[in-house]
Amino acid sequence: MTTRVLNVVTNVGHYDDPSHPTGLWLSELTHAHHVFAERGFEQTIVSPLGGRSPLEPRSLKFPNYDKTAKAWHADPERMALLENTAAPDEIDSADFDAIYFTGGHAVMYDFPGSEGLQRITREIFERGGIVSSVCHGYCGLLNTKLSDGSYLVAGRKVTGFAWREEVLAKVDKLVPYNAEEEMKKRGARYEKAKLPFVSYAVVDGNLVTGQNPGSAKETAKKVADLL
Repeated sequence: MTTRVLNVVTNVGHYDDPSHPTGLWLSELTHAHHVFAERGFEQTIVSPLGGRSPLEPRSLKFPNYDKTAKAWHADPERMALLENTAAPDEIDSADFDAIYFTGGHAVMYDFPGSEGLQRITREIFERGGIVSSVCHGYCGLLNTKLSDGSYLVAGRKVTGFAWREEVLAKVDKLVPYNAEEEMKKRGARYEKAKLPFVSYAVVDGNLVTGQNPGSAKETAKKVADLL
């Protein structure tokens, strides 16, 4: 049986203020995609609405714009995958062994309220599949409830982009909410690295989360090892 991973990306292209663009943080997809492809996993890309996933401009600049991101950006076939993502209602969760939420500040807007993504996540998790996220991708786990009505993250170890990192990235005035605080409000046992922007990933059973863009590779490797 081929192992299959569902990668989740955003449809949003700007903050509340349209003059500030955002979108998918490309390396958070490409690092994981590369790890999964090396293991022979089949991959599908989904977004809350389906269709186009815009790229975060800052993810296309040094030091975030690395080899895997450049290779993807230069490949028309790969870029076409981000123009034509699947919508949640086209996805049968039974086809996937893991779901991986990518980040970029854009996901703060469209991940938390997507009932389709919540359904897929709940079904994969309750079946014993892997639920994972990196950086702001954990916003996709904020409102996901299990069949018993409890939050998926409640009582579980979780990491994701820290408030201190928002401040250092100078976007704390732009973001719609404090994701770290919201996670804690839902009962998650939030953890972070001692230093900002270093790779940090946490495994709690079949839940795997990474803190920031630099954690995508480590997160994906932990997911792949569990699979």
